[in-house]
Amino acid sequence: MEPSGAESSVTPAAATAATAATAATTVTDDPERSRYELRVAGELAGFLTYHLRGEQISLNHTEVEPHFQGKGLATHLARFSLDDARKRGLAVLPFCPYVNSWIRKHPEYEDLVPPDRRTEFGLA
Repeated sequence: MEPSGAESSVTPAAATAATAATAATTVTDDPERSRYELRVAGELAGFLTYHLRGEQISLNHTEVEPHFQGKGLATHLARFSLDDARKRGLAVLPFCPYVNSWIRKHPEYEDLVPPDRRTEFGLA
């Protein structure tokens, strides 16, 4: 599994495949493994590891299986993990470069990062 990377250019055929993959995508929390898992049609396509400590969750690393990369699936992991943190009242520490950059592109999630830690993550 390779770490998720930057967005890539997408051909029309890839866009169709991405749409099909997105339609069959589910993300769940696996607390025993401390990770959110993304599945496409039941197949593990990626995950985001975390460390939960009290009322704070550190989002550490996002990976998407090579044959699922370039389909925009890592965004599902980022959004799900952040929405889950908000729902649970957890402060977020985005150590994962992908999640960190995703928050920068979606500033409506910046409030999840404690104000005194935002500079550390380049969010202030």
